[in-house]
Amino acid sequence: MQRLAFKMKLNKGQKELYKKRHDELWLELKILLKANGVREYSIFLDEETHTLFAFQKVSGSGGSQDLTSNTIVKKWWDFMADIMEVNPDNSPVSIPLEEVFYLE
Repeated sequence: MQRLAFKMKLNKGQKELYKKRHDELWLELKILLKANGVREYSIFLDEETHTLFAFQKVSGSGGSQDLTSNTIVKKWWDFMADIMEVNPDNSPVSIPLEEVFYLE
């Protein structure tokens, strides 16, 4: 099992909408993530900096960040583009984080 972490940036004032959209996460996206080995997925918000910290436990070699060519994922990016920092293709600006400590 891999543990993956990355950070993204939420636009100011969008916390409630971001949370609402994730509370109503599309069933097809949930199925896709699980089918691709994502076993746990948490996102935390630092309200002071608007930084989103994402953590995943993944079985296999990849995680959600490896689904960039999937139609469902692209549709989700388009849906989320108005409330977060994105690249020209509407993918979230996502910066992988290196694990420097783990206590089991």
